[in-house]
This record gives sequence, structure tokens and C-alpha cells, in this order.
Amino acid sequence: MPSPLHAAFYDFDGTLVSSNVVTRYAYFAKHHPAKSEAFWRYGKLLALVPYWIGLDMYSRRLFNEIFFREYRGLPKDWLFGEAERLFEYDIRSKIFPGAAALLAADRAAGFRLVLVSGGMDFDLGPVARHFGFDGVIANQLVFEKGAATGEVVPPLLAEREKVLAIEKYCREYNVNTAQSKAYSDSFSDVPMLEVVGSPSAVNPDRRLRQLARDRGWPILDLRTGPEPRREA
Repeated sequence: MPSPLHAAFYDFDGTLVSSNVVTRYAYFAKHHPAKSEAFWRYGKLLALVPYWIGLDMYSRRLFNEIFFREYRGLPKDWLFGEAERLFEYDIRSKIFPGAAALLAADRAAGFRLVLVSGGMDFDLGPVARHFGFDGVIANQLVFEKGAATGEVVPPLLAEREKVLAIEKYCREYNVNTAQSKAYSDSFSDVPMLEVVGSPSAVNPDRRLRQLARDRGWPILDLRTGPEPRREA
């Protein structure tokens, strides 16, 4: 049997980029080919921003489940076809300056690079190519008759479900979790960080920063320069 591989699992939103699932949906809403529907979808999104912020603070999993219903009715071919323009419009300029160097260091050290995101798979194809990820774990919409139903193919990836997805990936690719890494900015991803031998808090929120300090996890900032800055 070949020796186990080791992988570096990266959260996306807030960890590598300042983009998020709301700004990416906003692109689709604003650029809908029917102007009247673009106006309606984008206006609705703006009106509900306080609600989405509160729901995300309450539960990331519940937020994802409810927010992704906004995609209901959008054509599958159009969503996938807009992926490159979405990357250029919303994502590229929001990549943190230190992200590339962090991934390059893990790649040079022999880690398999895996993106683990609660975002949508059609958003992340150009992202995976840009960063050179070896694998992508992401949510997928359910489509019927070529249009999104607003439901997500189970299991919806958030919190504990990210762990199960990582464990499944590790079984499939013979990856040793104890010799692997994980990176995230959010306290909601603590289960994902705990499943590997070398977790790091990246641009962490207040609760994750405190937990990382208590547990002696590295705290990295990718926002301030071309190299990751490690907090003392």
C-alpha cells in the first residue's frame, strides 16, 4: 500500500478572499439577463442585508440553507457560464495579498491543496484553477429542467458537515489527517480545524482568535502583505 498523503484544507471566504456567498450571489442578481428580474433580485438582496447578517451570526448552517434559496429559478447553463466573469468581477481583486505565498509554501512542502467551501461549486472552478488546488469540496445546487430549485444537494456543507466531507476525501485519496493542515477565519469552522494535526487561524474572528491563543494554534494574517504575517 502506498504511503499516506498529507493535505492542506483551506476555507475560502474570509480566509483567502474578502469575497463571500452574498457578494457572489449579488453578481448573479445584478447581471441577470432580464433587466426587470435583475432589478427585483438585486433590490431584494439589498433590502435583506441586515437579516442575512443576523442569520449568519446565529448559525452559518441555517444561513446557507436559507440564503441559497435565492438562486431558485436561475438557469444552470447561465450560472456555470458566468463563472469566469464572476471571478474577474468579484473575486480576483478581493484575494488577500498573502494568500498565494501561503499556498505556494504548502505546495512546495508536498501538501495536496484542497479548497473546502460552503460556497457553490460553479463559483469556484476559476478559483481552483487560479490557485492550483488539487481538489475542491463545495456545495452544489439541485437543478430541475435546467433551473435551480433553491435546494442544495445533501449534505449541505457547513460546520460539522465540513468535517465529514474532509474525512471522506481523506479515505478516498489516502490522506493522513494527523499529518495534514487546515486553515479558516471563522469560529464556525472549529470542527474542521480540529480534525487535522496542524490547524491555523487565518484572519480570525474574535472567538476563533481567542481559541487559537488558548490552544497554541498559529494565527496568520494574509491581508497586510505578500507574505503571511504570523501573530506573536
